[in-house]
Amino acid sequence: MAQAKSVILLKQIAVSGYNISMKKTYILPLAAIFLFAACTTTKNIQPVSKYEGQSAEQILSQMTLEEKAGQIFVIQPDQLDPAFGRRGFKYHKSFSGILAKNQKKYQVGGIVLFGGNLKDKNQLKKFNSTAQSLSNIPLLIAADEEGGRVTRLAKKEAFGLKNLPSMEAIGNTGDVNQAFDAGIYIGSYLNEYGINWDFAPVTDVNTNPENIVIGDRAFGSEPELVSDMAGAFLDGLHESGVKGCIKHFPGHGDTKDDTHEDFVAVDKNWSQLKACELIPFVDNFAKADSIMIAHVTVNNVTGDGLPASLSMEMIAGKLRGELGYKGLILTDSLGMGAIKKHYSPGDAAVLAFNAGNDIILMPAEFFKAYDGFLAAVKNGKISQKRLDESVLRILKFKGL
Repeated sequence: MAQAKSVILLKQIAVSGYNISMKKTYILPLAAIFLFAACTTTKNIQPVSKYEGQSAEQILSQMTLEEKAGQIFVIQPDQLDPAFGRRGFKYHKSFSGILAKNQKKYQVGGIVLFGGNLKDKNQLKKFNSTAQSLSNIPLLIAADEEGGRVTRLAKKEAFGLKNLPSMEAIGNTGDVNQAFDAGIYIGSYLNEYGINWDFAPVTDVNTNPENIVIGDRAFGSEPELVSDMAGAFLDGLHESGVKGCIKHFPGHGDTKDDTHEDFVAVDKNWSQLKACELIPFVDNFAKADSIMIAHVTVNNVTGDGLPASLSMEMIAGKLRGELGYKGLILTDSLGMGAIKKHYSPGDAAVLAFNAGNDIILMPAEFFKAYDGFLAAVKNGKISQKRLDESVLRILKFKGL
C-alpha cells in the first residue's frame, strides 16, 4: 500500500511538479524518480529504544546524568576503541567487540561514518542496525555526503552509486532543480542504509579564490545563489527522509587557510558578514535541521579571540540571540588542528558546550572529552538546566 502511494506521488511529481517548500517548485527528472521509487520500497533500518512510545520530555525526565552526557557527543564509531589514533590502527567495519561494549557504557548520541568504515551494502546495513540495537535512545548516524570531492559512500565502488559533480558545477547551472535532484539522490541512498543525517549542504559563499578548504564544495560566490541552491538541496534531503546540516557558520568561504591545521581568521566585521556570508544561513533557518559552527576566528566581531565554535559571543549572542536561530547547533570536529593544538579534549568540550553548541562533534580524544564534560556538570561549570535544554533539543531532533 505504501509502495503504491509512493509510485502515485512520484507520477504526480513527474507530470506537474511538486511544491516542497511552498516557495519554489522542483521537477524531478525520470531517472531520479525511478531511483527514489526503488529506495522507498527498501525496508529502512528502524532504531530501537527502551523509551519506545514516550515523548522527549518523558524520556529526559528518566535519563541518568551519564546518559545525558552521552547524548551530547557525536563521534567516529572508531573513537569508542581506546586504540583509536595509534600507529597501525584500522577502521572498524563491524560494530562489535570493544565498540559494542563502549556504546553500551557511554550511550553516545550519534556516530559519523567515514570511508574506512564502509565495505559493501550488507556490511553497512548490519553495522548501522547493530549500532542502533545497542543504543537506549535512537542513534544519529551521519556522514559527509556532499557530492563532488567530499563523499563517503559514492566513492565506494561496491555501492554502485554515481558520484555527483561538485556543488560549484551545479551552482554554475543556475538551476535549483539540479540542487534539489542532488539532495533527493543523496538522501535516498543514505536513507536506504540507515544514515539519517547528512552533513550537507555546504552553505559557505566562496568569495576567496585562494580558498583551499571550501572551493568547489560551495555552490558559488553569490550569496543569493548559494541560498537558493542550499535550500533546494535541503528540500531534496527532506523528501528522502534525511536531515541536513548547513555549514560552516559564520562562513568559511573568505579564508585561505585550513582549520584542519590551525587557527584561521576571517577579517570581516559583522555588517560585512551580514551583507554576504550570513545570507544563505539566515535565509534557510526555517528549513535547516542543524547548523555546524566553523573554527574560524572573527576578531572584528567577537572580542574573546576564540574560534567561532568556542565563542559564546558568536553562538549564544549572535546566532541564537540576534539572528534568532532555534534549531540544533553542533561544532565542527573538535579533533581539527585549530582546536586540538590549543585546548585539551575536556576543556574544548566544556568551552564549546557553554558557548551554545548542543552537540560536541568528534573531539580529539573522546574518553577524555566525555570525562571532562561530565566532571564539569557535576562541579557546576555546566548547569543542569543548560544540559537539559540541549538534550531535549537533541531528542526532538531525533523525532522523539
